[in-house]
Order: sequence, then C-alpha cells, then structure tokens
Amino acid sequence: MAFNTGLSGLRAAAVDLDVTGNNIANASTVGFKGSKVQFGDLYASGFLSAGTNPIGDGVNVQDVKQSFGQGNISFTDGGLDMAISGDGFFVLNNGGETRYSRAGQFTIDKDGFVVNNQSMRVQGYTADGDGNLSGIRGDLEIATDNLSPRRTTNLSSELNLDSRESVLESRVRDVGPLDFGDINGEQFSIAYSDGTPGYSVDLSGSETARQLADKLTAAPGLSASATTSATLPLSNGDIDLAGGSFEFSLKVNNAPLQLDTSNVKSLDDLSAAINDSNDTAISAAIVTNDAGERQLRIRHNQGENLDINYTGLSTPMSEKGSVNVTGDRTIASVTAADGSSGEEFATQYNQSPIRITNEFNPADQRTYNHATSTSIFDSLGNSHELTQFFVKEPSPGNGVGVSEWSVYLQIDGEMVAGTDTTPITARFNQDGALQSVDGDANGEIVVSDWVPKDENGLPNGADGPPLPGADVVTPIPDPPQTSAFVVNLGGTTQYGAAFGVDDQRQNGYTTGRLSGLDVSGEGVLFARYTNGQSKALGQVALAAFSNTDGLSPVGDTSWVETFESGQPVIGRPDTGTLGSIEASSVEESNVDLSAELVNLIIAQRNYQANAKTIETSDAVTQTVINLR
Repeated sequence: MAFNTGLSGLRAAAVDLDVTGNNIANASTVGFKGSKVQFGDLYASGFLSAGTNPIGDGVNVQDVKQSFGQGNISFTDGGLDMAISGDGFFVLNNGGETRYSRAGQFTIDKDGFVVNNQSMRVQGYTADGDGNLSGIRGDLEIATDNLSPRRTTNLSSELNLDSRESVLESRVRDVGPLDFGDINGEQFSIAYSDGTPGYSVDLSGSETARQLADKLTAAPGLSASATTSATLPLSNGDIDLAGGSFEFSLKVNNAPLQLDTSNVKSLDDLSAAINDSNDTAISAAIVTNDAGERQLRIRHNQGENLDINYTGLSTPMSEKGSVNVTGDRTIASVTAADGSSGEEFATQYNQSPIRITNEFNPADQRTYNHATSTSIFDSLGNSHELTQFFVKEPSPGNGVGVSEWSVYLQIDGEMVAGTDTTPITARFNQDGALQSVDGDANGEIVVSDWVPKDENGLPNGADGPPLPGADVVTPIPDPPQTSAFVVNLGGTTQYGAAFGVDDQRQNGYTTGRLSGLDVSGEGVLFARYTNGQSKALGQVALAAFSNTDGLSPVGDTSWVETFESGQPVIGRPDTGTLGSIEASSVEESNVDLSAELVNLIIAQRNYQANAKTIETSDAVTQTVINLR
C-alpha cells in the first residue's frame, strides 16, 4: 500500500516538475499562457461503501489547467505587431484548419498576406477598393501595388470675405492721341485729389513718341503708350518694275530696316516684305482711303520715328508718332507750366469724360479683393492649380440687407466656369451668411468647361469636359467620366473680419506608392501612400469563447476549439467583450518566473519526500523478511 502511495506521489511530483519546467522554458514566449497542475487524492472503497475509516491510496493528477490571464504588453518596432488588451484571440488559418492565438507577431508573406511566424494567415474583415470595410471575413491581404489616382469632383471652400473691403472701382480719364509736336519739350504739373504730393513732368529733350510716353508713365497715376503710323500715298501704279528702277527703304530711329524687295511686284508684296522683317514692332497693312484708293499703312507699335523713302519721292517721309494717355482716379488736374504751349494736353485731359471701370485682371492685384489657391487633379493624377478670385461689387438696390461679390475661377492661368466673360455672383444676407451663388442656394459652382493641359498649354490626354448640351448632375456620380467638378462655397461667410480660409478640401489625389502601414485600436489596417493618402485594407477579427479553459493547446502558441470550449464568438476588436488592439506591441508570457522557481523547489521537495516513503516502506519490508 505504501509503495503505491509513494509511487503515485512520485508521478504527481514529476508532472508538477514537467509543467513548471515548461512554464520556465516559455517565460519569454510571446502570447504564452502558463499552466498549473491540479491534484486529487485517491481512496480505496468497495461497492456502495467507502468504509468507516478509509485509508488514502495516494494522489492523482486531475488536470493541467492553463491560466489565460493578461500578460504584460511591450512595445516593438514591428509595424504589424499587435497585442490584445483584454479578452479574445487572433483567428488564424493554418491551411484550412482554424487556430486561435494571443501571439501577435505578424508580417507579410511573398503573396501579400498577413501571417504569423508559422505562415498561418491572419483572418479579418476585408475592405473594398475605396477602403470601405465589409462584414466578409477572410485572409487579410496587403495590396502593395500603386494607389490609382482619383480626379477631383468636389472642392469645398469655407472662407470669410471681409465685409469692410471697399468696391475697387477706378475712375479713368482717357485722352485721345496727342501729336508728338504738340507736347514735346513741355512741362506739366499734376495735382492729386488724394493728398499725394504734386508731380511735374518734363518732356524736353525727347526725340521719339516712345520717350514721351515713358516720361508720362513715370508720373504716379498716369499711363501712356506711343504709336507711330505713316500712310504712304503709294499705289500699284507707282511701283514700276519694268526697268527695275523701284527702290524702297525704311529707317526706324535712323537705323535701316533690313528688307528684301527683290520679289516685290505689287503693293501687297511690299506689305508682306515689311511684315517679314526681323523687327516685330513694325507692321504693314493695305488700307482704303475715302476716295476708295488702296494705300500702304506702316505702323510702329512702340512709337519710334519712321523715315521712309521710295522711288519718286523727292524727300524722305518722316513720322514721329503720337501718345495716348490714361489717368486713374487720384488725379485732380493737369496744367501746363507756361499756361500756353502745353494747353492742348492739359485741356484735353481735364475735359475728357471720366469712365468708371472695375475690369478684373488676374495679373493685377489691384482689381480683386481676395484670392486663394489650391491643387486639384485630373483623371491621370496630374496636379493643377485652381485659383478663386473674389471682387466686391456695389450692393444691389438700396444696399440694405444684401451684399454681392463677383467670383472668378482660374485653372493654370486659364479662366473656367465661363468667368472669362461673365463672373459668378455670390450674394450674402444681412447676417453675413451666404444667400446664393448665381441663384443656387447650396452655393455650388459647376465647372464644366475645363480642359486639363500640360505645361506647354496643350491637352494632356486626361478626360475633358462633357459634350455640349450634356447635363452635369451634382454631386458628380461615381465613376466620373469627364473633367467636370463642383466648387462648393456653401460654408463661405461675409463678416467684418479679415479674409481667411477656414477650410479647403478636395477629393482628388495623384498616384501613390505604399510607404507604410498603421494599425488602429480597432484593429483596422491602414495603408499610407506617398501622395499623402491612407486607405483601410482590412480589420483584424477576434474570437472569444464561453469556456476559454476548454480550448486545447496544439503548440506554436495556439489553441483549437473543443466541445468543452464551445463555439467561438467572432467580432471586431473593442466591441462587446472583445479587447482592443495595441499596435506595434506584443503580449508577453504571463508566466511569473519568480513564482515558478519557488514552485520548482516545492516540486523537488515533494518528489524527495515521496521517494522517502518508498525507501521507508522498503526498509520495513526488509525487516519482516529478515525475521527468523
């Protein structure tokens, strides 16, 4: 009896040593769960009776139970390493067999699937091409190909237009052509109505109309241009080529113009020869005078002196040109210095009618109040710069309770949405809120005339505008078929504050290469691309069991379902009783190494004690045998 009791104790102590040794061996195994041996005593008993004083028959190993308590979470450098904080197991596909594990050391195999160290594929919820997660569970796959470009179909601008801005109207006096001789050598005094100090223009010493124009342009508030035009009393009959005696020469500021007149047989040939010269400022054209006679007109568009000589003309024909002057709203008056010789210019300027204009020019910052730019993309992923210009207009009606702004749109320097001819009108109410944009209460501007072009100004092969007469439905349906897109100003306001861009978002992007992976607390795998975009590729699935202790360990730090564990409840991380995901982390073994070392001593003591029982029983038996 004692032999059997001691032997059972040795067996039990040996199992305890095995389990403790296994725990110690896996103290650094990621996701490992430590085990403990559960013992039960044995008693001899008869049928339907255990006796009044039963004697124990030793010990029995009833179960080796794993502890599924949470292990410490440590951070790693692995982008796909994951740790479960809370309840749940990763679901793994081992060649068709489903396994469950807490070890989250994952990587990508050659086929792009997320796998563990034993090439088991991680199960999760897949995503479509746009990154929308589905409820379909399968092997998680990381697509490593480039992200296709997406054309811009919507641009949302939230701006504040400064209501304190003034209307940029210009009051301009246009003075007709002034002959070179009328103003050359004179001095003029210019007075300004805005308090700017007066300015004196000295036109003496000027040899050409261009020099006069440059001096006038240098005066604040004046702009001048010069043109020299000469009309020759010359007809085809004056060109005699029979004896080869026709000659023609043209000088610009005494510099001969190189002309090829060898093939000139008519007035049209002479005009063509002048236009073919290397001086682009010179042009010639055939005009008809009041008598119906065809004549040759020569013009220099920069106002240089022209000297013309041809066969039959006794003296060279000389022209010094004329000057056109424009002044803006700051000028009050112009007077000649001596009150007489410059009277024509002063009189014409002061008597010319004032013209009010607000002509928009994207190259002139003085013609718009605000502007903002952003990038948009065509169907090939090429980036283009869209600029929005805002010009304050006089308030309609009596100006009470409503304000208006003109909106111009430009892409890569070309006006779009028809704003090259007619601006878009944005109207605001008395509270500064947007009322409508060209009558649209939603504030939408449909751009349907954009042709994407390359840096040379030629169509780049991307989708162009819709066909003439085709309706553009908003929002633009997917997949888009044209370059049409919507600019939404619905969030734009007009308050008494500085102009500012609160938000500006567009939904297009260029092509991108995979640059990295991120994992969220819900186990969503996000791919990051070089174009700044990110897209969900899938979501890790977790499984929970009603009886975790019923799982059967099968090695490789994994378990399989059993009848005792019950069927798994599979769901998304951080939902229900399932734990959350810690990215770039792993769950360490939950083995307490100090406790295991102490338990090792205890198991060793138990083994020695049970061996002593057998030794004592042997000594007693030997004593009986030795009786004489």
